[in-house]
Amino acid sequence: MGLTEDRERFREVGEDRREDLAEFISHGDLGGSGADRVRIPIKLVDLPAFEYDRRSAGGVGQGGDGQPQPGQPVDPEPGDGDEEGDPGEEGGDHEYYEMDPEEFARELDEALGLDLEPKGKRVVEEVEGDFTDTARAGPRGTLDVDEFFKRGLKRHLATDFDGEYVREGLFVDGADADDVFAWARGEGIPVSKAWVTDAAATLAEERGEPIAALDRWESFDALDEAVDREPVTHRIRREGLDSVPFRREDERFRHPEVIEKRERNVVVVNVRDASGSMRETKRELVERVFTPMDWYLTGKYDAAEFRYVVHDAEAWEVDREEFFGIQSGGGTRISSAYELVEDIVEEYPYSEWNRYVFAAGDSENAGSDTTDNVIPLMESIDANLHAYVETQPGDGAANARHADEVEAAFRGDDGVAVARVSEPADVTDAIYEILSTESGGESDGAGSAGGGAAAGRTDGGERP
Repeated sequence: MGLTEDRERFREVGEDRREDLAEFISHGDLGGSGADRVRIPIKLVDLPAFEYDRRSAGGVGQGGDGQPQPGQPVDPEPGDGDEEGDPGEEGGDHEYYEMDPEEFARELDEALGLDLEPKGKRVVEEVEGDFTDTARAGPRGTLDVDEFFKRGLKRHLATDFDGEYVREGLFVDGADADDVFAWARGEGIPVSKAWVTDAAATLAEERGEPIAALDRWESFDALDEAVDREPVTHRIRREGLDSVPFRREDERFRHPEVIEKRERNVVVVNVRDASGSMRETKRELVERVFTPMDWYLTGKYDAAEFRYVVHDAEAWEVDREEFFGIQSGGGTRISSAYELVEDIVEEYPYSEWNRYVFAAGDSENAGSDTTDNVIPLMESIDANLHAYVETQPGDGAANARHADEVEAAFRGDDGVAVARVSEPADVTDAIYEILSTESGGESDGAGSAGGGAAAGRTDGGERP
């Protein structure tokens, strides 16, 4: 194996040794990635390289200009490593495996067992497909001959009947053409009054005597008991068809199917508590949940827009750079954020955009704000999915009730998810809890949170 092939083999080994995706999400450096490029560190493997044989460089105690004499001063010249200078400022080289959001989404699907199928909303193009549709008018060259024949045959089968059986009705004692017609229609035979009248006249003419003199059956009941009616299909199999009567209304013309190409687009509104209780550990847990979900949805949808809202007792919109780090010293009123979210999503018509509203905090909220204000707002905001992530390390605070109250209000629905994260190891389970709620739904996204949402798993079950 040559050096080039050897180096390539080592690089492949290095890529195989990159951090596990779940490990990267839970513990890795998320800040080294961008919105459209995910950088995952590789556990380095030393690549093979040539080293020079230094045996000819001289041995210990050998002078460069001969053996020094006793008492002769030695003034060594400065060499590498002997100069004075400032400490190095450049970091060492690091290797990364880079993937775009589409690859990240595929790998996260595989790693967590997700199966989110984005819903197309806005129609961006209409194209002609195969000639699978039919219409009652069109160019003669597009006449669907098969459909034309089927319709004519279907009518023929529906209007055909056993003529010999109906003629036997003319031999019932005392029956005239009107009686036979009424009897035949009562038996479900699609015969016309004119047909019966003509048959009676023909029969009387053939016999040369009035129809009343041709009595053979005492009654129609006696006829039914003695004579079996032959189904039309049996007679066609035996005798075949000479012709099938067609009508113009049987014509159908082939048309191309009109296929609507819909853009799969999404707006994600990320909401975070920025009050004084949201310390650095809690903010880091929010980032570890929200950042991978942003990458995932970017990779899943054709177009993705992200809006960021922070709040304490009031709410305001920020950019992504501010979102995860900003902190205030104020109190907490979560409904202020949802009031702003309601205004933001109005910019994205629900008929054209998929909507996700993801909120996170430590579940601390002022008074009865959750039940009085937040829950009604969540019910009124049309979205594919509302989610709340409680980031509360340790045992939590006694007044951290928001997640519990949201969960109780939406239990059994399919448009709200609640997840709890107390340490980085919980992050991937929280992501699964949120995204699998949306991917498991059967609706077309036309409902709101009030219309349903499975509010998190409470039975202690594990993610498959």
